[in-house]
Amino acid sequence: MTDSKLDRRSFAGAARAGQTVWVAGVYDALSAKLAEEAGFRAVMTSGFAVSASLLGQPDVEIYTMTENLSIVRNVVNAVNVPVVADTDTGYGNAVNVMRTVREFEQAGVAAMILEDQEVPKRCPAAAARIEILPRAESVAKIRAAVAARRDPDMLIVARTDAVDEHEAIERAKAYAEAGADIIQPISRTFHSIDGLRRMRQACGRPLSLQILGWLETELRPEQIAEVAGLATFPLVGLLTVTAALRSNLAALANTHTTAKLPLEAATMGEFKKFIGFEEIEALQARFMVAPER
Repeated sequence: MTDSKLDRRSFAGAARAGQTVWVAGVYDALSAKLAEEAGFRAVMTSGFAVSASLLGQPDVEIYTMTENLSIVRNVVNAVNVPVVADTDTGYGNAVNVMRTVREFEQAGVAAMILEDQEVPKRCPAAAARIEILPRAESVAKIRAAVAARRDPDMLIVARTDAVDEHEAIERAKAYAEAGADIIQPISRTFHSIDGLRRMRQACGRPLSLQILGWLETELRPEQIAEVAGLATFPLVGLLTVTAALRSNLAALANTHTTAKLPLEAATMGEFKKFIGFEEIEALQARFMVAPER
């Protein structure tokens, strides 16, 4: 693939063909704009990061569908790259999933990730135990999601949180047969690239990989590209911002001066240019009429 921009159709074509699209995890419009500026050709709204930034709460599906939708819509409006939305369990049963798909598709997303956990979900990166739905119910939810979308190039990413490799592969096959475009395992299910290759071959679909845990430390980019249609770094942005703010704010609280912050901050001029003040001022000059005196 070239470095050209991806629209929804070319994004879907690349991901379905296994031409790995590298994706940055984001949690609001500002982080999405920074990821786009950095050169990422797509972004993903991470539920973990959205829950942390919006509510200051863990990722256990405390926020509602409409709260998530509001964040996602702002991200879509802020960037010119495809947006992948983490839509958790779809917020209910198959009928709820259909409404969720329609709402997020109308918001302009290029792909949706739907997982097979029970409602409310638990974050597999933190929970000791994960409860997943019976396979038949999970398949029905994927079928409902596929039926609900209007644009066939809006990708349905079916995530399985099954931690047993055999069960995860069987679910991947079933979700693919139900119409899922991409299959996403969780990082703790497999322990080597060979397991990911087995899933990829068995389900006949490219994988969506969240680069966490051993995938982050043990796999090379070319190994990820063997199996992945989507390869996402979901939490680098969130964790980077947390470390930077913690460091600079602690120093500021102690010294009451910005003269010697541990980390360099953007200047006001740099930030105003990045966030678009010049464009707004140009629009004001063009369209706003001075009041008559």
